[in-house]
Amino acid sequence: MATNIGMMDGAYFVGRSEILAWINSTLQLNLSKVEEACSGAVHCQLMDAAHPGMVPMHKVNFDAKSEYDMIQNYKVLQDVFNKLKITKHIEVSKLVKGRPLDNLEFMQWMKRYCDSVSGGGHHNYNPMERREACKGGKDMSKKSAPPQSTRSSATTAPKSHPSRRSDAPPTAKTAKPPSSTVNVSAYDQQITELKLTMDSLEKERDFYFAKLRDIEILCQIPNISNLPVVDAIQRILYAAEEDASILEEAQATLMKSDSQKRKSIVNVDVDVAASATLSPRQRVSVDSDVHCSVSPLMTY
Repeated sequence: MATNIGMMDGAYFVGRSEILAWINSTLQLNLSKVEEACSGAVHCQLMDAAHPGMVPMHKVNFDAKSEYDMIQNYKVLQDVFNKLKITKHIEVSKLVKGRPLDNLEFMQWMKRYCDSVSGGGHHNYNPMERREACKGGKDMSKKSAPPQSTRSSATTAPKSHPSRRSDAPPTAKTAKPPSSTVNVSAYDQQITELKLTMDSLEKERDFYFAKLRDIEILCQIPNISNLPVVDAIQRILYAAEEDASILEEAQATLMKSDSQKRKSIVNVDVDVAASATLSPRQRVSVDSDVHCSVSPLMTY
């Protein structure tokens, strides 16, 4: 059983079209992209097809839109993996973002696993009936099913009035406006650009977060952790909200510590200068006063 498949395995060279055809035929769906299965519900039903009765389908949500609802589906999938002792790691944080490459790789693994279990066939499995127990499963089945009302009306209309075929003028077929396809392609391009922008922003975020973490580790060194400048930096790092007063407080702390240092330095300089300007007699008198003040009971 293919629970651990290497990255150079042939399963990871299966194309998107083959993966989509396999998903749609197995579950009677109408997906156009692999990343449309990022909610995890499709993965759960694929495991249900491979191991009937193993997946609690009433916990699966085909109507999951938020990341929270998607994570709940992946929790169900992880529980199934644990029961079957499957050691495949699920990159939930990457899959729920709908990245095409991550979802394709995981679905390639799913296909290889399901083929190894069932031999590529699910003859006695009724996916639409199993989806009825899921939240949003009926709506998903309705979207996937072809519209039969239009087909039946189109087939029954000529039979109901066969004698009026010659009298009725031929109706021209209305072609779909090309603007719809143009809009779809434009939306796809915008989505791709947004995903690329999001990826670059995440990389930039991680870059600056790593730098802040390095600064935090540096501030925790015992030799410098008590310095006022380190305290000011930590105030800014640990600020819970963006507030300009935090920067002002840090600057005030540094200015206060700087003024105290200058005052101490000035006092030391004054003492040294005062002692240097004393005359020899004053120094002797001062020394004698200090000497005499040691103990008044001492005799010489």
